[in-house]
Amino acid sequence: MEDESVADLSEFRMLDPVSKKAMYIGNALTLLALSVVLAAPVVMIRGTGWFNLTLASAAALLALAAAYLFVSPSIFYKHYRYRMDEDCIEVRRGVIVHSHTMVPVERVHQVNVRKGPVLRRFGLADVTITTAGGTVTLQYLEEDIAESVASSLNDKIVAMLRARE
Repeated sequence: MEDESVADLSEFRMLDPVSKKAMYIGNALTLLALSVVLAAPVVMIRGTGWFNLTLASAAALLALAAAYLFVSPSIFYKHYRYRMDEDCIEVRRGVIVHSHTMVPVERVHQVNVRKGPVLRRFGLADVTITTAGGTVTLQYLEEDIAESVASSLNDKIVAMLRARE
């Protein structure tokens, strides 16, 4: 049984190591925003009886968030795998909860490539694949791979539509 899962996972692609850097930068920006949000109530009730409790609660929440945001990129990177063949797109991912998502190519309605400022800085992009049942995102792909995946999926969709005519 172990041999099957190892052989199965060998077909999956891993992320480029630079993706971890992008994750850390994105998480640092998230932590900064969370710090501002948590600081607001503390500042607003300064001088009241609730100040110490609010400050302690905000500090505890910030510490938990910081710990998660610091540890999660390495775990996400270690567990993230994706695969695409003629019939299916598969994504395995997770930090706390691990998921395995499979999308049949024939169900794909739309393909988008997204490059936010952090991703652009590291030459990365996300590919969002939309179906009638929802979306799946291939995250932190190198830009050329993301464009290639999107182009390949679009070509497959066009070929399937022509075959139906």
